[in-house]
Amino acid sequence: MSLGHACVDVYQGAVAALVPYFVAERAYSYAAASGIVLAASLLSSVAQPLFGVLTDRWAMPWLLPLSALASGAGVAVSGVGGSYALTLAAVAVSGVGIAAYHPEAARAARAAADGSHTAMGWFALGGNVGFALAPPLVAAVVATWGLRASPLLAGPALAGAVFCTAAVRATGPRVAPSRTAEQAGRDDWPTFLRLSGAVVCRSIVFVGLSTFVALYVRERTGGGQAAGTAALGVLYAGGAVGTLAGSRLAERYGRPAVVRGSYVVTVVAVAGVLLVPGPPLYGCVALASAGLYVPFSLHVTLGQDCLPRRPGTASGVTLGLTVSLGGVAAPALGALADVTSLRTALLPLLVPPVVAWLLLRGLREPVPATAPEAGTRQRA
Repeated sequence: MSLGHACVDVYQGAVAALVPYFVAERAYSYAAASGIVLAASLLSSVAQPLFGVLTDRWAMPWLLPLSALASGAGVAVSGVGGSYALTLAAVAVSGVGIAAYHPEAARAARAAADGSHTAMGWFALGGNVGFALAPPLVAAVVATWGLRASPLLAGPALAGAVFCTAAVRATGPRVAPSRTAEQAGRDDWPTFLRLSGAVVCRSIVFVGLSTFVALYVRERTGGGQAAGTAALGVLYAGGAVGTLAGSRLAERYGRPAVVRGSYVVTVVAVAGVLLVPGPPLYGCVALASAGLYVPFSLHVTLGQDCLPRRPGTASGVTLGLTVSLGGVAAPALGALADVTSLRTALLPLLVPPVVAWLLLRGLREPVPATAPEAGTRQRA
């Protein structure tokens, strides 16, 4: 499941990694380039909760390899031809494929992991690895042969379909929706909505940085294309450390405390990205990545525990709708950058982590769902 997750999330990272090449090769404005990121996330934001509702009712393991292929097909076509409309349509197809994958994959992974935070951290790590591999993969293909070589980027999708098929066969009946423990608790919608608001805030910061950090670092350091690609790679690779650290820290200090602390770190790190000059800027990018990724898998499991009757819906919202809504802010940041500067456009990213911390200020660990007989013993 983790390897399949890595292959699919390559295409979430690939869209942002392609932005500098669209700007350089097709002379797109910052607003037009960020519109591509929005197109990749817009359909995904609407579709993921719908797929989540479906997976709550029926197990659809066959959807995993099919969605892996769709996510790769869209990115593979995005560089073919010079039409902006075709590019938007292609990345939208990729977004739908990603939307179809995540709710079913998160539910199946939680079932296979028996609810372990650490195991879910490894599943989330697969996605982080995919993000981290996207910039060097795109650079190796597009920097060498140009955007018309984008069909070569379909390779991870083919591998992902193989891994997903193997995972489905290996897990067997464990991927079926549970009708006992998962549905024994009561859904806490007010807490879930606050959590979702925090995930939106995280997403705005992450999408904003992933869209513009490569261009910003090139401009700030005076480096070339490699300097920008390296910064994007640091942003994605730092997530691997953050995800594993988050799951470990959660088992020791509890998920709510770790999530709140991560947003404090994010504010400091984003300020460093804006203020620190020269090579140390990469350290601030890495710290921002860790701060944004520490709560990533914890958001998913907290959401599933807040809605124990609807784990697929919770996964679709926390992994899909709220994450994708961050893409809506990207065109606004791009338009601001066009009329001012990239540095000025990134200043608003200091606000969302503060809002997320305030939303989760009183968050407590959800009461785990229990079977009826366990509940009776507990009351006794």
